[in-house]
Amino acid sequence: MSKRARVKALSLLKYLGCLRSAKHPSLSQSTDLINNIDTLAQELATIQQTGSKRIALLGSRHVPITHQSLIEMMTYALVLSGNRIITSGATGTNSAAIKGAMRADPNFLTVILPQSLNRQPLESRQQLEQVMHLVENPTNDSLALAEASYLCNKEIVSRCQQLICFAFHDSRTLLQTCREAEEQRKVVTLFYFD
Repeated sequence: MSKRARVKALSLLKYLGCLRSAKHPSLSQSTDLINNIDTLAQELATIQQTGSKRIALLGSRHVPITHQSLIEMMTYALVLSGNRIITSGATGTNSAAIKGAMRADPNFLTVILPQSLNRQPLESRQQLEQVMHLVENPTNDSLALAEASYLCNKEIVSRCQQLICFAFHDSRTLLQTCREAEEQRKVVTLFYFD
């Protein structure tokens, strides 16, 4: 991180009152402070970035149709703003994201499947066959879907700068993905359906 970004983050932390008033912080406090400044500066840089971003959009399969419409519109707007969308091929949230991105510009969409295309449900397969940038994972065909989805989500997060996730409080795989994305210092936006 540049010195300028670090100074900017430190100024913001001071402004927000996040710094302790101790004159001589301990070594662990100093290390924590530097890590917090690095994290904050990186998040600020991502948020302030005006160019295109690689945004992962993941979520539950069990989504009401009204929510799917909102996710589709949001994804459409993100792509029209020049952002690249990375998602998976499940029904619900991911399907809505695919629709929105395809409507805006199919070149800005990458779909990574947890398994091969022929392992996807028929209703998903018809949509996925239209996707230009489709990544299959046939080596995961022998795995349970939950395990294959976890590995797929890890790959998606590794390719993105920001993660937007729609989940329920008991969506273990999605919540684990969000935690891991935060550990990788990705900007994570998590919406709960319940």
